[in-house]
Amino acid sequence: MHTTYQAIKNTAKTSLQIDDLLVVEAPLQININNEPYTVVMRTPGNDKKLIRGLLYAEDIYKQQEPVNMNIIKIENKFSLIINVTIPKEKLGGGYLNKRTLLSVSSCGICGKKELSNVKVKGNPLQAKQTQSINIISSMFIKMTEKQFLFKNTGGSHACAIFNEKQELLTLKEDIGRHNAVDKCIGDLLHAHNLKKANYMLVSGRVSYEIVTKAFLAKIPIIIAVSACSSLAVDFAKEFGLCLIGFSRNNKMTIYSNPQYVNL
Repeated sequence: MHTTYQAIKNTAKTSLQIDDLLVVEAPLQININNEPYTVVMRTPGNDKKLIRGLLYAEDIYKQQEPVNMNIIKIENKFSLIINVTIPKEKLGGGYLNKRTLLSVSSCGICGKKELSNVKVKGNPLQAKQTQSINIISSMFIKMTEKQFLFKNTGGSHACAIFNEKQELLTLKEDIGRHNAVDKCIGDLLHAHNLKKANYMLVSGRVSYEIVTKAFLAKIPIIIAVSACSSLAVDFAKEFGLCLIGFSRNNKMTIYSNPQYVNL
């Protein structure tokens, strides 16, 4: 979603007043059982899928059955409060780690109460089969072609998830990298297609929270246009994920589990 703002565009020789398209950033308050849980800064659109993906990643609700979500307040056309109704017996352990702060669009772990709440547990993933490295550029072409919000604004991130045959399963855009990931995972959960996910492509850098979301969704290969943080690499190695960064111009850097791909 984008909106129009007036601006002045200057060059060395000209100064023009223009109408510029900007990606929308607005708050989404998520309530669980009528109690405030967190506020996420996101790009409006696919809000319920964003919530579903976030609840899955936070170990709050990981059941296959859909949950009831209702818009209970509209602050303006972009700012919403959505209540999620989850039976208490189906609330996961992550619900106890309630976020107490605003979660900004660049941070997926803002609001955690303690450092111990950042830890993620589980058995390392195993690659289903060795993948050809030559197909990565073709997947990025498919993703770029469908980044319509970025084409209009230049201000959004994208996440695209593909199956083993490099077929696009879902693509979502958002001002926040981790929001785009949550929207994709939520979309696949809604369509009962998460088990088909094999590649996660992201348009920006990869940090800790992107790796953990891929791990929890059991997506073994993450490919990024930009850099990877040290913690992202550490966790990718621990979780059994293949992490690839700087994937552009027919070049890439493999940081973990290179045995997943044919070099």
